[in-house]
Amino acid sequence: MTRKIFTLLVVIVLAFETSAQDKVFSASDYLNRELSPKSISGLSWRPGLNSFTWIENESLMQKTVINPSKADIILKLDELNLKMKELKENELTRFPFISWTGSNSFYFTAENRIFLFDLSLSKLMKVNEYDGSGENVTVSGKSLNVAWTLENNLFVAIDGQAIQVNGDNDREIVYGQIPSRNEFGIDAGLYWSPDGRKLAFYRIDQREVTDYPLVDITSRIAESSLIKYPMAGMKSEKLRLGIFDPLQNEIVYLQTEGPENQYITSVTWDPSCRFIFAGILNRDQNYFRMNKYDASTGELIRKLFEESSDKYVEPMHGLYFIPGDASKFIWQSRRDGWNHLYLYDTDGNFLKQITKGKWEVLRLIGTDPQGASAFYESTIESPLEKHLCKTEIRSGKTERITSGEGVHNISASEDKLWFLDVFSGLQMARAYYLIDIKGTKISTLLEDPDPYKGYNTGEMSLFTIKADDGITDLWCRLIKPVNFDPSVRYPVFVYVYGGPHAQMITKSWTGGAGFFLNYIAQQGYVVFTLDNRGSDNRGRDFEDIIHRQLGEIEMADQMAGIRYLKTLSYVDPDRIGVNGWSYGGFMTINLMLRNPGVFKTACAGGPVIDWKWYEVMYGERYMDTPMKNPEGYEKSSLIKYAGNLQGKLLIIHGTADPTVVWQHSLAFIDECIKQGRQVDYFVYPGAGHNMTGMARVHLFEKIAGYFNDYLK
Repeated sequence: MTRKIFTLLVVIVLAFETSAQDKVFSASDYLNRELSPKSISGLSWRPGLNSFTWIENESLMQKTVINPSKADIILKLDELNLKMKELKENELTRFPFISWTGSNSFYFTAENRIFLFDLSLSKLMKVNEYDGSGENVTVSGKSLNVAWTLENNLFVAIDGQAIQVNGDNDREIVYGQIPSRNEFGIDAGLYWSPDGRKLAFYRIDQREVTDYPLVDITSRIAESSLIKYPMAGMKSEKLRLGIFDPLQNEIVYLQTEGPENQYITSVTWDPSCRFIFAGILNRDQNYFRMNKYDASTGELIRKLFEESSDKYVEPMHGLYFIPGDASKFIWQSRRDGWNHLYLYDTDGNFLKQITKGKWEVLRLIGTDPQGASAFYESTIESPLEKHLCKTEIRSGKTERITSGEGVHNISASEDKLWFLDVFSGLQMARAYYLIDIKGTKISTLLEDPDPYKGYNTGEMSLFTIKADDGITDLWCRLIKPVNFDPSVRYPVFVYVYGGPHAQMITKSWTGGAGFFLNYIAQQGYVVFTLDNRGSDNRGRDFEDIIHRQLGEIEMADQMAGIRYLKTLSYVDPDRIGVNGWSYGGFMTINLMLRNPGVFKTACAGGPVIDWKWYEVMYGERYMDTPMKNPEGYEKSSLIKYAGNLQGKLLIIHGTADPTVVWQHSLAFIDECIKQGRQVDYFVYPGAGHNMTGMARVHLFEKIAGYFNDYLK
């Protein structure tokens, strides 16, 4: 009897394990945090000390590089709240995100107040505050002065005293916000000087930019919400860069020569705070100059260098000043065809090219305190990987520091002798390692190999095929359906993006596929993605080949991928579908209409339909203006191909999309009606360019359901 019970238990356990391995995702699992790789909250280096801190169990924790096995509690939430109570402030419900200001002090914000904690004195001080309705809140880590925007106005606070910087209060003139629709690497509209005493800011004159209506249906009578949207070839914003001195309560503007509709980027203060550097890019985006200005008067001191191209120049980075030598800086550029580092002095003299090779510098981390070596993340090993590298500035000797095939995101100690390596590889969803300058793993802080363990996911492979030119290698990712049977012919779900500044395939966990594509593979599809020419991290020539002809080269390469798929015995060539969003939405419709009969089903989200309706900064970089490139605009417009529609096409759009405005898909629907072509359409009321939360779950269900209905 005992033996029978034991046997029965074994059978039950085995059956349970088999069942557990057969689990598949539901769309709502997208919101299940247990299926996301684990992370360490608030991980950062403590200045001046070879130690790092993080937040765990509502406490600020610390480890040293000397003894990384031992974790110390620096400060508990309860202790911090006692200090808050002494200041008659509300208690914190969670330990706040902190920013170190020195070895023994950090600041944090809570309820629009800025607090400074001195660990050596165990003292908490309220040092500043700002308007709780403010946006773009920017704190100087040195002075703890704070700047923010409210509507179109700019404010600063010194010791809690708010000052409005601008005086015109004109809705069409915007202060302190991000200009140029976040292009050219611009991710801020406010720049405190290193000493925190002066504030550089953008002034954006939008008076000549056309108002564009977005519909708000939340009120009983729908209302028009106007945004400024400069379309390609039309009037654009005019930029100025101002410098505000709170102590003098005065503004000076940089004396930027040339037309006002040019772009200002790469804004960088020099360490002395006497000068400010700004890159001036012409509207055609084919000529760039780096200028040095007097921060007190705005006067142009000198042009340091220039870059030009017969296609486009795209500055994406500020200057990095060599520690201890404010006369030298590093500039990042693609001027030799690959993104590399260059050394200049502040008189504009070119000193040397630091890095070289057919690979890209992705992010400059900095130099050692002596300024002898540059540290950076790069594609030196493969365009699908990211590694920490070191190059000696004098000799050019280059070493790869990180090991492990995959993607390494690095945070460096001040002395650049120790690094926190946040790693993702094909066999490791996420890991945190402490490594030294030789790449030796000193300590493992966290490893999360596979959050999908227990779920039945399809086999994934990465490989290359030849581009349409027959020469260039293109990276592909293929996920087989779950419970794959090689004797069965499966439908194919092609996921496409195809545009610049995007790379779909990496040697990170799931190959960069993420939740959605694995969810689709579980629906019984071969899931295929190809990074065509025009995509990111393969050098200038690989990307800019699409210039003035968007949709042509990308389509040709994607069709090379289709030809490859049709060689696979387990692919059903009569059941191929395609899906993409934004640029990928453009590519989805482009592929379907210009290759009629190839794609049985398609779903395009937030699609660009005609590039003349897209914004100036991005659109003119890649297409020039409609006046200068009428043939390119006419050929790339999907309106003219609407009559080619065969198969089932679903278009999805947010009604308040400020990036690809609703006009795109509506105009295409209108043309389909004129051409007698049936098309399916779904909108997300009030949604922008992307769906979040439950709307994204709904979106996943919508796309999967559509393909299940018409492609299976």
